[in-house]
Amino acid sequence: MMKTQTTNYELEKNIEVISQLDDFVGKTVDTVLVDPDDCWQPTDFLPDMSQPDALDQVKLLQERCAAIPDTVITSLIGNMITEEALPSYQTYFNLLEGINPEGNLLSPSGWVRWSKAWTAEENRHGDLLNKYLYLSGRADMKKVEQTIHRLIYNGFDPRSEQDPYQAIIYTSFQERATKVSHVNTGKLADKAGDDVLSRICKTIAGDEARHEKAYKSFMSQIFDIDPSGAMIAFETMMRKQIVMPAVLMGDGGSNPSLFNQFSAITQKIGVYTGWDYARIIDHLVKLWEVESKTGLNDVAAKAQEYLSGLASRYMRLADRLKTPDEISLAWLK
Repeated sequence: MMKTQTTNYELEKNIEVISQLDDFVGKTVDTVLVDPDDCWQPTDFLPDMSQPDALDQVKLLQERCAAIPDTVITSLIGNMITEEALPSYQTYFNLLEGINPEGNLLSPSGWVRWSKAWTAEENRHGDLLNKYLYLSGRADMKKVEQTIHRLIYNGFDPRSEQDPYQAIIYTSFQERATKVSHVNTGKLADKAGDDVLSRICKTIAGDEARHEKAYKSFMSQIFDIDPSGAMIAFETMMRKQIVMPAVLMGDGGSNPSLFNQFSAITQKIGVYTGWDYARIIDHLVKLWEVESKTGLNDVAAKAQEYLSGLASRYMRLADRLKTPDEISLAWLK
C-alpha cells in the first residue's frame, strides 16, 4: 500500500535531525554560495543601455536571436517563467517544519541564511532571461507577464507535506532537472548561432549545479543520521512523482493547458524528457547509496526495494513515451 502521509512522530524526528544540520548548512552558505559583490549579474550579459552604441548592441542581440526556432524560444520562456516564481519558493522553504520555527527572516540560523542566499542567487536567473527575451523581440511579453503573474498568484505545492526531508529530496531532484533543462537549451541556442544566449543558459546551469550539490549534500547527511527516515521520505516523494514548479502556470486562466503545452515542447525538442526524469532518479539512488543501506526498519526496507528498481521502471516508460506530433506554441509574437 502506498504511504501517503508523514506521521506526527516521524515529523518530530525529522525536525530534530534538521536542527542538527544547522551548522553544516550555515557553512554551505559560506562555501557554496557567492557573495553578491562577487556574483555575476544580468547586466554582464546584456547590452549596456548607458552607452552611445546601446541600440546597435540590441540590434546585434536581435540578429543573433532571429535564427532560433520558435520551439526553443517557447521552451526558454517557460524556463524563465519558472525562475520568475521565486517569491513562492522562498515562502515555501520557510514554511517547512523546523526550518524557521521563529518565523524570523533575520534569524542567523544556517537554514534561514540558506533560504535567503539561495533564492537571492536564483532571482538573477529570471531577471536575466526576462530582459533578454524582452530585448530580443521574439516574445509577446504581455502574455509572458500575465503567465508569471498567474503562477505567483496560484502559488506552489510540491506535495511535500511540510516535511523537510521530502522537501530536500524535491529540491535535490528539481535543481538537477533545471540544470539539465538550461544546459540543453543552451546547446540548441548555440546550434542556432546565438553564442551569447548559449553562454547565458550554461551560466545559469552552473548556478543550478552548485545548488543541486548543496541540497544533495544536505540529504546525504540525513541519510547518515536517519537512514530509515530518509529512505521512507524518498519513497514517499517519488511515489507522488516530482511535479514541476511551474505546473500551475495556466490554472484559472484562459489557457489552463499551458503547462502541458510547455512540457510537450520540452519533450519534443529534447530540453527535458522522460529519459531525463529517469536518469535523475538513477543518479540520486546511486549517490545516496540506496541499494546498499543496512539496518533499516521494515517499512524502510520495503521503500529501499521500491526505489532500487524505480529508475529502470521509468526508463521503460520513457522508451514507450510517444513524442508529440503536433505542439502548440505560446507566448510568441
